[in-house]
Amino acid sequence: MSLNHVRPWRDIYRRKSRQIMVGNVPVGGDAPIAVQTMTNTLTTDVAATVAQVQAAAEAGADIVRVSVPDEDSAKALKEIVRESPVPIVADIHFHYRRGIEAAEAGAACLRINPGNIGNEQRVKEVIKAARDHNCSIRIGVNAGSLERHLLEKYGEPCPEAMVESGLEHIRILQDNDFHEFKISVKASDVFLSAAAYQGIAEATDAPIHLGITEAGGLVSGTIKSAIGLGNLLWMGIGDTIRVSLSADPVEEVKVGFEILKSLGLRHRGVNIISCPSCARQGFDVIKTVEALEHRLEHIKTPMSLSIIGCVVNGPGEALMTDVGFTGGGAGSGMVYLAGKASHKMSNDQMIDHIVEEVEKKASELDAAE
Repeated sequence: MSLNHVRPWRDIYRRKSRQIMVGNVPVGGDAPIAVQTMTNTLTTDVAATVAQVQAAAEAGADIVRVSVPDEDSAKALKEIVRESPVPIVADIHFHYRRGIEAAEAGAACLRINPGNIGNEQRVKEVIKAARDHNCSIRIGVNAGSLERHLLEKYGEPCPEAMVESGLEHIRILQDNDFHEFKISVKASDVFLSAAAYQGIAEATDAPIHLGITEAGGLVSGTIKSAIGLGNLLWMGIGDTIRVSLSADPVEEVKVGFEILKSLGLRHRGVNIISCPSCARQGFDVIKTVEALEHRLEHIKTPMSLSIIGCVVNGPGEALMTDVGFTGGGAGSGMVYLAGKASHKMSNDQMIDHIVEEVEKKASELDAAE
């Protein structure tokens, strides 16, 4: 639950879900909403995959998913798990043996659809492997791969079909007394995803993994994900998220965190508040913000920075940020610290100076904790 009693219009009441563990990361209940991504390297290329996992973890990923399409990938997974700083989810489609091998290799979670991996005996073998190796399961329903009988029943992918598919898969796990699972009901259509997630949220207390699947490139996919995931999170639905982009996995992590930060659900790193710039700007706002985003990537401490081009909104925004800079005239602007005007700084030295002030403030906040 995100609560701000002074401003109740900012309160988000999270849906009550039971908690499971994905490795050492709690998912559901009152745990922080976990951010996930997925590698796009060949899993058999262990060095490249581990490097991508580490980069994602450095960017803030709590969990990383790795595709396991064949036996060689399952063998490589053991080394990837050993080198990974975060829990690894094994993405399994259809072949039950890959699920067993992934659990044996140390995967923290299996992404499967129990009904798609064979007969009842094969399902039981995968569940046994997951239980024996302390491995949770994510049921991954996708509008693009619904079961034939549901498409025949409903005529097309729809929220009702996706919820029914999810509940059928849940029933298989529960019939085998396995309850360490979460569920997703993804679609590339924002409306379909949102409706399906609302339906599944009402039908089960399982933790929910949010995603708009195949959302698109960096810009278009970010917008679709922000709309779809943002609205669901605002409603209190969602225990872990992945932003699916045709982009570097690190970008998925960044976007995921920005969505959570905008709703006050997670706090990590510097939240930059900046204006779009106009003819009133006293310095090049766009280039400055681009430089600061890059220069401040190493800061993990939650804090705020305002970069405003002129005095129309600059002082007001600075009142609510840890560090601020407002453009003025004659090639300089005003630096604000803890909401108060502190000192002037020339534009040509401003970026280095702001980085120093942010690093100093981050150290103070860390020490206070």
